Amino acid sequence: MTLATPPSEDAVHTGVLVLADGTVFRGRGIGAVGDSVGEVCFNTSMTGYQEILTDPSYAGQIITFTFPHIGNTGANLEDIETVTPAARGLILRADITDPSNWRSTRHLDEWLKAHDLIGLAGVDTRRLTRRIRDLGAPNGVVAHAPDGNFDLNALIAKAKGWAGLEGMDLAKDVSCRQTYDWTEAGWTMGAGYATQEQPKFHVVAIDYGAKRNILRCLAASGCKVTVVPGNATAEDVMRHKPDGVFLSNGPGDPAATGAYAVPTIKGLLDTGVPMFGICLGHQMLSLALGAKTTKMPLGHRGANHPVKDLASGRVEITSQNHGFVVIPESLPADAEVTHVSLFDGSNEGIRLKGKPVFSVQYHPEASPGPQDSHYLFDRFVELMAGKAAA
Repeated sequence: MTLATPPSEDAVHTGVLVLADGTVFRGRGIGAVGDSVGEVCFNTSMTGYQEILTDPSYAGQIITFTFPHIGNTGANLEDIETVTPAARGLILRADITDPSNWRSTRHLDEWLKAHDLIGLAGVDTRRLTRRIRDLGAPNGVVAHAPDGNFDLNALIAKAKGWAGLEGMDLAKDVSCRQTYDWTEAGWTMGAGYATQEQPKFHVVAIDYGAKRNILRCLAASGCKVTVVPGNATAEDVMRHKPDGVFLSNGPGDPAATGAYAVPTIKGLLDTGVPMFGICLGHQMLSLALGAKTTKMPLGHRGANHPVKDLASGRVEITSQNHGFVVIPESLPADAEVTHVSLFDGSNEGIRLKGKPVFSVQYHPEASPGPQDSHYLFDRFVELMAGKAAA
């Protein structure tokens, strides 16, 4: 057992992070009381902690925030990507900052408790981030006990016993259970979210863990959006007579989710309907084309990732959250690589030659993150318009 943050003799540590290799980070517990197991990752975003914590793609993960001022804008009912957060916990450098923002409706710690999220503050997040960077994302347990009593051996055993994300289908846990319509569009100050009342196209979004702001971007682009569960068949989707199909983001191993998603995507490709995928949707589209995916040692998580558009040469600063990646060498000849990461050269986008189908690994909806890539939603609309005019 290694103490990564040695306690002072008189300190009462009410929270710990225990890694599967026996490393223990001690600090102050925040949020709910108890313990939670997951893969420990880090996110480099400087804003948007509430959107990050409610992103369904973080299912099964404990998020280390590298930015220290978490909590400074409080929490509210608008900046959420799903009603029930799927993240397993969070790790902070400093105590939660008291809110100082006119949109705040409650303290972040109160919000964490309401959503049963367990966290730890007072940790050397630089050391933890370097450990993840050098050795890969570990399995771990974050625990909070107000009396400071922890059975460290039991927590280590729990971390070691967790199966990990590889081979795990988590989309089934965060997907909707039944079909519904989505009409909420973009947000403006003073008016809140708009409503799409005059759509030009009908998009069926397959929900593998869809973020709300992606659906808002589709609606804001002039689309009526019908959301269907992740296990929907091609027949289920086409029954709605869509002008286009969207493959959403989501958590877990794409190969595991692909067991039921890939046959659906293959069937949709045969129809010729325009198709757009993001994140997990991008990975499963690639699998449907015959490509392979692999787990990344670190993953990409943050709102400051540079991506190059190979067609235009333009560099976009993007928001990302993924731990698996498409192996570009495994793509078929009719799939063209369109975007690459300037951090590590990994695949960030493809398009299918001769068909109105494309996808990206990153998050163009920018929630949180820069808006450099919003044009991709317009590109999807243009494909639907072209199909309708043909």
